[in-house]
Amino acid sequence: MNAKHTHPISTGKTNWKTLHQNDDSDIDYTDNPPTDEKFWESAEVVMPTHKTHLSVRFDNDVVDYFKKKGRGYQSMMNAVLRSYMNSHIKKHAC
Repeated sequence: MNAKHTHPISTGKTNWKTLHQNDDSDIDYTDNPPTDEKFWESAEVVMPTHKTHLSVRFDNDVVDYFKKKGRGYQSMMNAVLRSYMNSHIKKHAC
């Protein structure tokens, strides 16, 4: 397949040379324990929902705030809107 990239490939900010010189012995895994059979018995696959393409206008300072958070800022904005929506759904369901 002869695919063309429409966006330049991002190299990111990772210093790969330094990263490859380190070993993994100093990684703290205490907040991420290994999974076992019991975990997978009740695990549930959650597929992402379809997103609607939408043209919307936000205040510049709002967009700047989320963009400063880095990659995935649009997903973060979606998560904030979802949180707002869920809190209001719960309030009106009572």
